[in-house]
Amino acid sequence: MPNSSAPPATSSTPRAASAFAVPRKLAPDLARVLAYWEGLKRGQADMPFWDDVKLTDLPDLRDRLGLVDVFEGPQRFRFGVVGDGLPPGLGGRFLDEVPPEAPLDYLLAQCSATVEAARPTWFAAADGAGRLALPLWGEGQIRMLLIAFG
Repeated sequence: MPNSSAPPATSSTPRAASAFAVPRKLAPDLARVLAYWEGLKRGQADMPFWDDVKLTDLPDLRDRLGLVDVFEGPQRFRFGVVGDGLPPGLGGRFLDEVPPEAPLDYLLAQCSATVEAARPTWFAAADGAGRLALPLWGEGQIRMLLIAFG
C-alpha cells in the first residue's frame, strides 16, 4: 500500500485471496459489523481510520469483537482489545504466541491476507461459525484489524 495519510481509493486496492473472500451473505450479526465498518469510511477511502472504531457502538456484539494491532518489519499481530466471549488471556499477546485452536484457527493467515489485500476477509470454521477481519487505516498504513467472531 502506498504510504500516505489517507487510505487509498477503492479502484487501486487488490481483492482478498479467494481462500478468505467474504461471502455475499453473512450471518446477521457479522453483516452488521461489516455494515458498521463500511459506514465509518471517509469519502472514497477503502477503509476507515482505526481511531474511528468504537466497540461501544456495537454493545450487543462486544463480547465477540476484538482489535488486533498490526506491526511491520517483521509483520506481527497483537491482540489489543478482546471481547469477554473470546478465550481468556489473549489481551496483549501476539497471534504467533497463541495456539491456533478454535476459534483462533487460521487467524494469523487471515490477518496477513487482510493486510496484504487491504480488504475485509472471511474465515469459515469447521463448526459453521464465521469470522471477519476488517482492516483499519492509521499513520499511513494498515495499523489495526477489527475482528468479529460469529
